[in-house]
Amino acid sequence: MAMFGASPANAQAIGLGLAQANSCVACHTIEKKRVGPAFKAIADRFAGKPGAQDYLAQSIRSGGGNRWGAVPMPAQPQVTEEEAQALAAWILSLADNESKPSSP
Repeated sequence: MAMFGASPANAQAIGLGLAQANSCVACHTIEKKRVGPAFKAIADRFAGKPGAQDYLAQSIRSGGGNRWGAVPMPAQPQVTEEEAQALAAWILSLADNESKPSSP
């Protein structure tokens, strides 16, 4: 399920669909902290950082802790590498414009 070449609206729908299908929304929302941080907060923290998409994709699949508080993120091994990359790309697309690097 490659998001590359998809229209922005379609990419947004695919990303949200993956988040819903993989139960990410049980702990995360787009705008507000639930159990885990809001997707926009994650996007703003990592926007413009080299390797951010790969890092987030790895975090989705492997889980982790002590990055956003006391509650660790459980590993999500059912999420394929391609899905994790698509989810990470979608999350990063949610960053506020001020957080994204400007074009030269």
